[in-house]
Amino acid sequence: MQYYTDLILILDSTVRLAVPLLLACLAGLYSERAGIVDIGLEGKLLGSAFGAATVAAVTGSAWLGLLAGIGVALCFSAVHGLASINLKGNQTISGVALNFLAAGLTTFLGQAWFQRGGMTPQLGNDQRFTPITLPFANELADVPIIGGLYSELISGHNILTYFAFIAVPLTAFVLFSTRFGLRLRAVGENPKALDTAGMSVTRLRYQALIITAILVGIGGTYLSVAQSSGFNNNMSAGRGYIALAALIFAKWRPWPALLVCLLFGFLDALQFRLQGIDFPVIGQVPVQAIQVLPYLLTIILLAGFIGRAVAPKAAGIPYTKER
Repeated sequence: MQYYTDLILILDSTVRLAVPLLLACLAGLYSERAGIVDIGLEGKLLGSAFGAATVAAVTGSAWLGLLAGIGVALCFSAVHGLASINLKGNQTISGVALNFLAAGLTTFLGQAWFQRGGMTPQLGNDQRFTPITLPFANELADVPIIGGLYSELISGHNILTYFAFIAVPLTAFVLFSTRFGLRLRAVGENPKALDTAGMSVTRLRYQALIITAILVGIGGTYLSVAQSSGFNNNMSAGRGYIALAALIFAKWRPWPALLVCLLFGFLDALQFRLQGIDFPVIGQVPVQAIQVLPYLLTIILLAGFIGRAVAPKAAGIPYTKER
């Protein structure tokens, strides 16, 4: 029974750790399906986490923090769109520049405004998105097997967590069952055909970037106002890059993206459990070696089991309207 309890706790941590990764992955899915490579997901996560924590700390409202986080991501997407769509610049360079900007700007503003070494003040429970207890979760907690599964794994998460998982079937429906989704995928495959049909490639790509900003803004807000109680330097910790890797591993599809993000979340949760354990023969493994385990296994999985992943044909290629 103890093993089952430990498994439930690991899976619970898996869900919590997978949420920002999943939101960033779905965000990248929209932009890349529309032909925009968004390396700047890492910077958007970091910037929105800082913006959300700052506004939540100043106003005392987690919801205003969420709006601020989305607003920061929208500003970053606007810059990326201007550079890659209007000015037809290199999308990779634009995204990398946004990442550097976010890393430097969050530290500078955090120090200038709060004098805490780049961090924001700690948020209280009334300034954060706190866990939601689902109906009958407390009553069922002591029921064998089902009780722990429902009260610990399904119940007890915040509203952003539930939104992240709802966003998966919603994304699948929008992309593959609506006219908008068909056009969005078409603009990432053959923008010239869409332009010939009288639709605006520029408008569709900006619409994709807006959706991307909303999702990644929620992901950044989750990091600082839900999962944590404030902003810490570089708290995105490479999740934007892992989200892009997960997107490739999932071959630009939402349901496989969910599975890949849960896999990374599971490996991340597992490494916390493995720290400080005496292994047979080798004894204790340095904490740094354990912490790198999720990233190392992700690379191995991507390199060895991904197969052939074909990106949208127009991804990363600026479109020039023919006259």
